[in-house]
Amino acid sequence: MVTGSHIPADRNGIKFYGPNGEISKADEAAITRFVAERSIAYCLPTACLGTTWPMHREEAIASYRERAHDMLEPGSLSGMRLGVYQHSSVAAELLVQVLRSLGASVVAVGKTGTFVPVDTEAVDAATIAKLKKWVREFGLDAIVSTDADGDRPLVADENGDLLRGDLVGLATALFLKADTIVTPVTSNSGISKAFGFAVQRTKVGSPFVIEAMEASHGAGGVIVGFEANGGFLLGSDCAVNGKTLTALPTRDSFLPILAVLGTMASTKKKLSRLRGLWNLPVCASDRLQNFPAESSRRLMDHLASRNALQHFLASFGTVAEVDETDGLRARMLSGEIIHLRPSGNAPELRCYSEASTESRAMAIVASTLQGAQAFALTDEIEDL
Repeated sequence: MVTGSHIPADRNGIKFYGPNGEISKADEAAITRFVAERSIAYCLPTACLGTTWPMHREEAIASYRERAHDMLEPGSLSGMRLGVYQHSSVAAELLVQVLRSLGASVVAVGKTGTFVPVDTEAVDAATIAKLKKWVREFGLDAIVSTDADGDRPLVADENGDLLRGDLVGLATALFLKADTIVTPVTSNSGISKAFGFAVQRTKVGSPFVIEAMEASHGAGGVIVGFEANGGFLLGSDCAVNGKTLTALPTRDSFLPILAVLGTMASTKKKLSRLRGLWNLPVCASDRLQNFPAESSRRLMDHLASRNALQHFLASFGTVAEVDETDGLRARMLSGEIIHLRPSGNAPELRCYSEASTESRAMAIVASTLQGAQAFALTDEIEDL
């Protein structure tokens, strides 16, 4: 199967899936080599021209709907009033149908006829403002959505405040009674200290998460993986509501959405209240868009020096330790975390932080990205 992605149309790409889920990094490398070797000589067979390919849309949707219905008991969302931000998501209509079939009263909002590049890891201020407006206007208990290709969830509470993707992942792991969590270094550090899971950290990207999940099978138990963007992967079969939910090592947006809503229903607690009970460190993240890959590389090379990194982050105190699993993740003596990494699929530089308050975490991200922009500008001037 081949799909599009969630990133802007002018740089959107394609993603490949095999019968068992997403392709691996080794598969990507093999495809790249094959294209390099064969693209010049390759000619499309004449028999393929004008061919009508078999369509399996209805069968696929029916299978996906059936899997979603296995996650919660019938009627388990009765009494809930939920919003679905549809925009251009391929999952928009099915998400409304599934939530209604489980008993929820659903308000569909924001449907668009054009592509909307919703990034669940860096939701823009305009989208957040819409979510807050809709929860007030329609009296919603929560509002949910996905990115454009429907593999990453977006969840906001009754105030329109977003739940970060790693918090959604944690809630889903608890819902599934997971034993092992595999998640990238960008996910909240509090997940490593709480709840009794065995936690493994990887580089950013679902292929790395999948590889680590496969390596964890020897330990047994329920294995799950998720990313800070909310992408959730089920690495082993598990029992849910007396049924077997089979492993699905590719990102599934419905499982985390239904897990969060099911937790709300079973505990009879608002999402804002559950967020407080889970009590993870406060995080923030943002990105510099249209930031050339070469600028990112030069910045990362510069900051590889501990002295340069300390100077760059001096306004936040003293660097205590550095994790270079993916980009540069600095833990300060204060306990605050500042993480810079170039995006793997767009000309962007991303920054993540952890601090004692949301305002402090957001201020750290804003200041760090300003510093990165200033470095790039100075670097360009020196090149002239």
